[in-house]
Amino acid sequence: MPTNDKEKQLYIGIMSGTSADGIDLALVDLSSGTAQLIASDYQPYGETLHEEITRLYCPSNNEIDRAFSLDKKLAKLFSSAVLSFLAKEKLTTEDIIAIGNHGQTIRHRPTSSNSNEISHPFTLQIGCNQTLAVLTNIRTIGDFRAKDIALGGQGAPLVPAFHQSLLPNQAQDTFIVNIGGIANITYLPQDKKQSVLGFDTGPGNALMDAWCYQHTGKRYDDNGNWGAQGTINESLLKALLSDEYFALPAPKSTGREYFTLAWLAPFIAKEVITPVDVQATLTALTSHSITQQIKAISSTANVYLCGGGISNNLCYKQLEHQLKGFTVQTINSLSLNNDALEAMAFAWLAFAYDKKIYGNIPAVTGAKSSAVLGIAFHP
Repeated sequence: MPTNDKEKQLYIGIMSGTSADGIDLALVDLSSGTAQLIASDYQPYGETLHEEITRLYCPSNNEIDRAFSLDKKLAKLFSSAVLSFLAKEKLTTEDIIAIGNHGQTIRHRPTSSNSNEISHPFTLQIGCNQTLAVLTNIRTIGDFRAKDIALGGQGAPLVPAFHQSLLPNQAQDTFIVNIGGIANITYLPQDKKQSVLGFDTGPGNALMDAWCYQHTGKRYDDNGNWGAQGTINESLLKALLSDEYFALPAPKSTGREYFTLAWLAPFIAKEVITPVDVQATLTALTSHSITQQIKAISSTANVYLCGGGISNNLCYKQLEHQLKGFTVQTINSLSLNNDALEAMAFAWLAFAYDKKIYGNIPAVTGAKSSAVLGIAFHP
């Protein structure tokens, strides 16, 4: 594991979330054991690639060929992004100890389905780690979720262990709320006798984005401006929140393939409602499903919001309003870079693999034991 700089231990984290909007990269120094962001970068996906990815979220034709061709295509894009990033930072591949690659999730089935076709839980991320290692000539750590699932866990969320390492001693109960395609929370209790918790609360941006694209042709509702023109339909909101997922106890996780427009359709069919009012109601679904779970755990806490959803001002205002008695801020208030945070997590998980640090928390994922996560792929 060579590095030219004896002082620093540099890792690169790569994250491509369920919103399928692009590649986040983080260059992280872990010489102190705590992740210190050195630099970050973002490379957006084009419309065609976005479509290729999101088509794989649900069953369709010729999936195996399309998925594993895209597996290699994404690995090549990841490698180009890494090499461009290194050139921009005036670094060489020898300066990097390892890449931590989350991969692009295309299916997440953490529990058996009522369908006879899915009797064994699984999760699938593409963006071939071996190809990435060979093309960058950098050792790559990936496949982080597999061992947790083998231990009976959900394989997600994995970022709570990173959050715990990043914010080890909080003077008050603390929540980190990541609003990506799917929203998830990490609970860091002030009382260290309590367990760290974390789980997916439900849809984050996924449904809002899909509905917005269907009705406006735009990939997302910029700043929540379109949804802000609508009115929340309370009967629809109540019906959406009655879905069994929201009442499930943790550990729990879900995916964009569950909260789809097909899931939404039968609820809307029972209403006379305009598209913009649906958008307003979907925004409320995200905020309500998050706040309900937070209030079920703590009555007062610091709440730090991160992920692409913090750019939706309508959702942000709803969260502030619904969390009276809580301090609600963005993760940037902790001098952390919101855009790089998840990529930093996977740089840290690669470091954790090297140092034999447990990367999962059984109370979060439901695994029967803690484990060192990941598999190393060598150039």
